[in-house]
Amino acid sequence: MEKHEQSGFVKIEDVCPSKRGKLNLDSVRAEIDKANGPEYWRSLEELAGNPEFQQALHREFPKGASEWVESVSRRGFLKVMGASMALAGMTGCVKLPLEPIVPYVRQPEDVVPGRPMFYATALTLGGYASPVIVESHLGRPTKIEGNPQHPASLGGTDIFAQASLLSMYDPDRSQSVTEIGDLRSWQAFVSAIRGPLNAQKALQGAGIRILTPTISSPTLADQMRFFLKAYPQAKWHVWEPVNRDNVLEGAKLAFGQPVETRYDFSKADVIVSLDADFLYAGFPGNVRYIRDFAARRNPDANMNRLYVIESGMSSTGAKADHRIGTTFRGVRAFAFGLYYSAVHGGVGQVSSNQAFATTLGHDLIGRQGSSLVIAGDHQPIVVHAVAHAINAKLGNVGKTVFYTDPVDANPINQTESIKELTADINSGKVDLLIILGGNPAYDAPADLDFANVLKSDKVPLRVHLGLYDNETAELCHWHVNQSHELETWGDARAYDGTVSIIQPLIAPLYNGKSALEFVAFLNGQDDPSGHDLVRAYWQKQHTGTDFEAFWRKSLHDGWIEGTTFTPKSPPFEFRYDEPSPSGVIAGDSSGIELNIRRDPTIYDGQFSNNGWLQELPKPMNKLTWDNAILIGPKMAERLQIASKDVLELELNGKTVKGAAWIQAGHPDNSITVTLGYGRTRAGRVGTGYGFNAYALRTSGALWGASGVQIRKTGDTYNLASVQGMQSMDTPDGAHRPLVRETTLAEYHKDPNFAYDEEASPTPGLSLYKPYDYKDEAYAWGMAIDLNKCVGCNNCMLACQSENNIAVVGKEQAELGRHMHWIRVDAYYQGDRDNPKAFFQPVPCMQCEDAPCELVCPVGATNHSSEGLNDMVYNRCVGTRYCSNNCPYKVRRFNFFLFQDWTTPQYKMIRNPDVSVRSRGVMEKCTYCIQRITEHRIDAETATVREGKEIKIKDGELQTACQQSCPANAIIFGNINDPESQVSKLKAQSRNYSLLGELGTRPRTTYLAEVRNPNPELES
Repeated sequence: MEKHEQSGFVKIEDVCPSKRGKLNLDSVRAEIDKANGPEYWRSLEELAGNPEFQQALHREFPKGASEWVESVSRRGFLKVMGASMALAGMTGCVKLPLEPIVPYVRQPEDVVPGRPMFYATALTLGGYASPVIVESHLGRPTKIEGNPQHPASLGGTDIFAQASLLSMYDPDRSQSVTEIGDLRSWQAFVSAIRGPLNAQKALQGAGIRILTPTISSPTLADQMRFFLKAYPQAKWHVWEPVNRDNVLEGAKLAFGQPVETRYDFSKADVIVSLDADFLYAGFPGNVRYIRDFAARRNPDANMNRLYVIESGMSSTGAKADHRIGTTFRGVRAFAFGLYYSAVHGGVGQVSSNQAFATTLGHDLIGRQGSSLVIAGDHQPIVVHAVAHAINAKLGNVGKTVFYTDPVDANPINQTESIKELTADINSGKVDLLIILGGNPAYDAPADLDFANVLKSDKVPLRVHLGLYDNETAELCHWHVNQSHELETWGDARAYDGTVSIIQPLIAPLYNGKSALEFVAFLNGQDDPSGHDLVRAYWQKQHTGTDFEAFWRKSLHDGWIEGTTFTPKSPPFEFRYDEPSPSGVIAGDSSGIELNIRRDPTIYDGQFSNNGWLQELPKPMNKLTWDNAILIGPKMAERLQIASKDVLELELNGKTVKGAAWIQAGHPDNSITVTLGYGRTRAGRVGTGYGFNAYALRTSGALWGASGVQIRKTGDTYNLASVQGMQSMDTPDGAHRPLVRETTLAEYHKDPNFAYDEEASPTPGLSLYKPYDYKDEAYAWGMAIDLNKCVGCNNCMLACQSENNIAVVGKEQAELGRHMHWIRVDAYYQGDRDNPKAFFQPVPCMQCEDAPCELVCPVGATNHSSEGLNDMVYNRCVGTRYCSNNCPYKVRRFNFFLFQDWTTPQYKMIRNPDVSVRSRGVMEKCTYCIQRITEHRIDAETATVREGKEIKIKDGELQTACQQSCPANAIIFGNINDPESQVSKLKAQSRNYSLLGELGTRPRTTYLAEVRNPNPELES
């Protein structure tokens, strides 16, 4: 293995000569041109029909996964590692540490051992609140669900809310107050800060600057205003790298004032996305938007139509009925083309896709008042103004589009704010800088050189409050450890303005301070309580008489009734009457475009140390643990670039190196990089992965720029993608595809297009003993509606949290050894440069005739009387015969001791209702058997208590993946009940079984996807 000292990238030599040259770009391209592959494909190798890929289908793991690729022979490896393996226990039985059990002296009245309690609270991202319900076992938060009563979610969640639980228990979180790296007490900090604050009193705070992320908390905003009254010359700056500057500035251009735009997708027949990935986590309101959008993807009702014009390949683009991939500049050109088509009836050739824009404009005009146009946060200001103009012209305002006051308590231009702060520091105007959260030393625009500005010691006193001792904390004199939102009191607004009360589930693990408590301390309050601060603020706001009842109801519900922002009608001022705007056509752009985007899994880098999110596959390319330089197939062919080639990018004199990844559907003549990687002080999990794309980001071009130079370095870098792994081998992929779809028109002609007669066991000749499940009270089954699934991956995080699933790390993920019990496969169809895309969640199929059961020599996998394929972990000896015999590739094997048994925090996060697996056992989905058992016991107890049979009600029992799904795409229930929702879905004509021709009789089935394309564009 060769180490390149300058680049830091590693070039791994071939394992053996016979494997050299396999699956290279030239051979793949040649095979693709022959069109040997299946109609629906997951990777370019599969599309090519490459023999090596076909061989890999019949292997559980990639070639070389069992080989020692370092300069140590297999014999040497066994000699070195033999003793340690023997000590670990080759049978998979690892002896766990014994701990004393301390009983209650007096058990609390409201605590029943073994019974969880649930509390309503909220988590924030980008200032926007996500209302949640948190499950707590004896004071330990163990699971996060959506709040079904809150209008902003209706019970769904997103990946960041689910994974925030792991962030709270992160042992790498900052655990103390420090001064220049030395441990100090809170009282020492109080003594140190009092003097500078008193000195600023005489100056009215002229030397004080406070830098915060986006804030929507009414109580914290009130504390900030109180501070600014006491220090009127002080300044409040705001900076988040993933901000909504363009959204608010676009509103100013259209209305002369910043407003929040809210959409009602439940009433929209036609939706146009101008590079807005509103169906994925991180987009404000996405949980509610997904639910409303998916509810309209019903081919038996009034189905909506989605057009997506985007500069990359996104989850929203994958769900589009029509998608155009174009450059960042091309999206702007298309927006103007649509503007002239929908507003002026079509004038001139504005966009290179003008014909498409004209047809789309006609579709919008025919749906006036029931359509909407939504622009991506990163799109230029003028595109947002154009979207407002189109919505106004079509009469959508007040019907599908609503305007309210901003959710942001300080809606200033954050880019200008951080620039002003930097200028003040360089001018020597700042004596005391207080940074409340965030990491500007890492994520501020590169041209500001904010890290070196902090290093310059131009600010006599720098204070940082944060969850982590990160890159910014290192450059500050004082660092105060911050409490997590699950440990503190507060409040925040959801995307619609509704205020959620944030209440703690557990006392702060490390005695941290919240931002609210910290600012209250700056205001002169000694040891302020977050609870008292929030309660006092809302006591002033409450106009009724019985505040105690109001307060208790708000805490119980998790939100304050009557706080939703009222829509308003700002006067429309935007005018753009030039018939052919200069330089609008996308073809006018010169040079390769660079797209800079938030990362789908670690966002802007604040989740870098979260192992769940690092190992969660990104929705389209399924990369884990790294970012990459995404490039389209045409451009890769033109520049002779292959996936995993290390490229050097240069823009405005700044350079970064990263690995390339060829992404099907990525627009030509542009590349995309994502933020959040290349961290130097993220923690043990996140430090050192990927490359830092912030180095190419300037205050004048936060989201994209032209003229980036690309150079191949000759090195390669391993990227861990699970896209081609666990591929199911279908005997006849051309006629029995795993994904089944059609158009709405064809569906109306042939509603049974997806139906295949499944193989039935011949009586007397089957290896499986027949069993009549209809005699049982319950027969559990699942139906997954592919029409609703948006590929958000939330089910994967929910399953991991619920079932104590371990993180394995990049090296094991590269070998296909990730442990997720449910995966979301992404399939492509058609032209690799502009394909259609489909998502398919794949849990265990719970086969009635399960191939895994016959081959298990120890009876570890069995069938229950309710039709579940259960696992008895204590019996499993790790033969992996069951995995080899599973056609769905849904079983996971603990090759190593992936679970952390020593870190105390990780012991607290685990669900006590689910066994924690050790090394050497097979794991898989069991339809959340622990939840089934709990509800069955409750029903039996109620039967005894009531003296009559009580059954589990339909919808009362939900699996973790079902409960978290914002799209309601996963439905679970009793198929013996013909009135259950799952039975009704399975009775639909779109229902089909995955690989049903094998005769496994799976309990999990799918509803085929139906698209609703525009007939004019189809023709």
